[in-house]
Amino acid sequence: MNIIHAQNNKQYQQLIDEIGKLLVDAKGKVASTINTVLVNTYWQIGQYIVEYEQKGRAKAIYGDELINKLSADLRIRYGKGFSRSNLFMIRQFYLRFPKIQTVSGLLSWSH
Repeated sequence: MNIIHAQNNKQYQQLIDEIGKLLVDAKGKVASTINTVLVNTYWQIGQYIVEYEQKGRAKAIYGDELINKLSADLRIRYGKGFSRSNLFMIRQFYLRFPKIQTVSGLLSWSH
């Protein structure tokens, strides 16, 4: 009985290990997918801001007025993450990388 129990215990431990490997792999894939989606989302937000405020120009005509108002309204509606400085960085991100494919090639986790 001890031999059977030992074999079952070893097989059981292998089962636990295999399930653990699946979970670790899945968590890595989820993190990578989330990061890719976030980068694309922030890039698109930056594009929207530039197109709205700047009509595609590198510099805004009305200064930071839109960023201030947008920050306040987005924080009311969606919560944290839309501070004036974050929106400014998101806008700069789009201006620095006007083609999203360029960004994907620079990020190792996007492959």
